[in-house]
Formats: sequence, C-alpha cells, structure tokens
Amino acid sequence: MATSWFSVLLLVSIVFSCFLAASAGDFYQEFDLTWGDKRAEILNGGRLLTLSLDKASGSGFRSKREYLFGRIDMQIKLVSGNSAGTVTAFYLSSEGPNHDEIDFEFLGNLSGDPYIVHTNVYSQGKGDREQQFYLWFDPTKNFHTYSIIWSPQRITFMVDNIPIRVFNNEESIGVPFPKNQPMKVYSSLWDADEWATRGGLVKTDWSKAPFKAYYRNFNAYSWNSVGTDVWRTRALDATGRRWLRWAQKYHMVYNYCADLKRFPHGRPRECRRSRFL
Repeated sequence: MATSWFSVLLLVSIVFSCFLAASAGDFYQEFDLTWGDKRAEILNGGRLLTLSLDKASGSGFRSKREYLFGRIDMQIKLVSGNSAGTVTAFYLSSEGPNHDEIDFEFLGNLSGDPYIVHTNVYSQGKGDREQQFYLWFDPTKNFHTYSIIWSPQRITFMVDNIPIRVFNNEESIGVPFPKNQPMKVYSSLWDADEWATRGGLVKTDWSKAPFKAYYRNFNAYSWNSVGTDVWRTRALDATGRRWLRWAQKYHMVYNYCADLKRFPHGRPRECRRSRFL
C-alpha cells in the first residue's frame, strides 16, 4: 500500500510541475555564495553545490531571485559520519526585523543516530512554531528532495514528496501568516553545538572536520503562470493526508502544540484549530 501511495504522490508532483512556471537553472545562475570564503563551491558546470564547515567558519548561499508563493525543491545530501553539533539549514526568508521565514534545519548526530529535521514558521519576526521529525532513511547516503509549498492558504513541508507538516493560514483567529513579503532561498552549514545535538550535550568533534553538505537539482515553481489557481488553493488529498498522519504518528519527536510546559496559559490559537501544523 505504501508503494502505491508514493506512486500516486509522484504522479501528482509530475502533473503539478507541468502547470507551473518553473525556474530551474544551474547554481551559477540561481545563487550567490554569500559567506564562508572558499568553503562554498559550485562544481560540475553549475550542477552541484557544496557547503563546508571547519572550526574557523561555516558557509552559505542565497538565491538571486525572490519568491512570493510557489514550490521550492532542493535535493540535499547531508553531512555524513559524526555530524554532532552541526546544522544544515535550508529555508525561505525575507529581510528586516519583522521578517517572515519558513525553515528546514537538519540537526547533526552521532554516527549511527538518526538525523532530526527541525521545522519552523516565522511571521512578522515571530517564530516559536517548531516541529521536529526523525527521518526514515539515512540522508547522508544519497540525495533526497526537500520541498516547501507556500500558498496564501497554507505552508506544506515535504520530504521526497511525502508531506510531514502543514501550517494553515489562521489569520481569521488572529494568527499571523507569512503572505506579504517576498522571500529568497537560503542555505547554510554552521556550528550550533550549544543546542543542536541533544540540547547541546554533544559537542562538535572538530577532528572530523571539514564537514560537507551537497546540493543539486534546485527547482522553483512560481504561481505566476496561467491556470495555476487550483494549485494555489488545493489542500492535501486523501492520500496526502494518510502520509501526513503516518509522518506525524511514527516520526514526529517534538510538537510545540503539545508542549504544555511551554504554554502554561493555554496553547497557541492555531493549535486548537488543526491537528496538522
């Protein structure tokens, strides 16, 4: 059954991409290497990008273009071996103190332990909407596709076309939602051993440096082509909801909505409206 669900999702993804205006070029055309000196590199004629982290510095890149709604896909192969203390971030963000942001952050691990995917949504400079998941595969062995689908109605986080989280627009009950600020695509590899692995208990082993992450097959599908209104508003279908329940039941390790100690005066408003956040 799981195989058939995946096939359906893959077919939907292919059809989906046919309706959208795609921006898919090489990394030279699409991105600027923003920090880390030569620790960030574009290779293979623009088809591959690598980020590196050592004790002196991490590295990062940023898209040349801004996006206001659409689907962003990136294939990433994460830092292998003992990556404890490192964070590989892949996210959308606007600029300024009241910025909006949609985050994937991959928290490094000790060899043999699973990676944790940390997700968050910021609106008008405020985040604190974290969910975390264990990946159901080793993300260091091969490339996997990480996607953010952003519409005025909702934000969907996907891993290999499997939805793991949906954050709905709940402005009607006073919850800010990122919908007015165009955002660029960012990624960085950096040292966060004060919190990244087991709450900071496990520190970065610099004898394993340099740490490297690899990127390929970036695609950005905008909503600006004719006939895409259906995709702007469409929620998950029954198959997508089954995958979402599977991811949240078997792979979620933290949900801010369930953290009662953090919200002693009551959960955030959006947590009372939807089980899929």
